[in-house]
Amino acid sequence: SCMSMHLQRDLESLEQNLLNQSSVVEQMVFRACQSLRELRVDIVQEVFASEETVNYREVEIEEECLKILALHQPVAVDLRRVATVLKINGDLERIADLAVNIGERTHSLSLYPDFQMPANLDKMAESAISMVRDALDSFVRLDVELARDVCARDDIVDELNRQVISDVQALIEVNPSDIEPAFHFYSASRHVERIADHATNIAEDVIYLVDGDIARHRHDGIPY
Repeated sequence: SCMSMHLQRDLESLEQNLLNQSSVVEQMVFRACQSLRELRVDIVQEVFASEETVNYREVEIEEECLKILALHQPVAVDLRRVATVLKINGDLERIADLAVNIGERTHSLSLYPDFQMPANLDKMAESAISMVRDALDSFVRLDVELARDVCARDDIVDELNRQVISDVQALIEVNPSDIEPAFHFYSASRHVERIADHATNIAEDVIYLVDGDIARHRHDGIPY
């Protein structure tokens, strides 16, 4: 029918906007981590500037979702698709916030140019960014295998984060005066780990969308 044709077109445009948002957010994470590695405060400004775009777009996407719900009153899988976009939209906005937090750590660490940063943050960031990208791909293609793969990769990031923590502890033992920059660095690695968590949330939403399974076991009482 004409109505469902309009709905499909609106859903496609909604998903395209979500993908555009996602690529801006990925770039923010990438640049924030680069700014940290190279201690470049100029790159941080770029990350901060993108945040405004992301916040503005998040509201736009949410309004589009609500319009579709009101106008088309979708049911079944279409309704779940709109609900999933709403949730992914929120996760992307939080990932953007975490990129900004990493940029703020660059500001703090730039006061300690001699601090030797532990390795592995780049590897963590690469993994987290590819998880975000693949989670979005899995949504667009409704690819449950890819979504499950994203969830499995969360373990890699957690392992790298543990490595960063023990490196930071070792550093402080050798050089107690490094405690402040070490703490800023540790904080940045926690933000990267949270980005991977949000990518996992997105992947779990895709699994639910396709299979109707609730993949989340949120019994550990961690607020999200």
